Amino acid sequence: MAESTMWWIAAGAMVALELFTGTFYLLMLSIGLVAGALAAMAGASLATQLIVAAVVGGGSVLICYFVRRRKPGDPSARAQRSVNLDVGETVEIPGWSADGTAQIRYRGAQWTAIHRPGVIPQPGMHRVVELVGSRLLVEVI
Repeated sequence: MAESTMWWIAAGAMVALELFTGTFYLLMLSIGLVAGALAAMAGASLATQLIVAAVVGGGSVLICYFVRRRKPGDPSARAQRSVNLDVGETVEIPGWSADGTAQIRYRGAQWTAIHRPGVIPQPGMHRVVELVGSRLLVEVI
């Protein structure tokens, strides 16, 4: 069996494993195995094939890691209306304490409201944007 065939079989197995696990990084490693197969088809030595596969596979994993790291993450489940029905509701905040919190009545209970970091708190109507523990994170409407 030719060396390139072994590389192609390994690449196919890696893609199949990726389909079972859903790990995107295995797909990047399979790209490295394809590069090794192409190097074998070009007549490169076994050492060169291994180096090409390692550099291409490892490089694609690093590129994928840094590209994903730059993107902002998904919003917290606590900030989604489908998970928390309080998100999007409005509350009246008569005043803020010196520590940046406010005590409000909401849904018949006493709640502590907090504002986003870096925002100057103002009294008035606010919208609930997230539930942080047992506190309501609010923003001015």
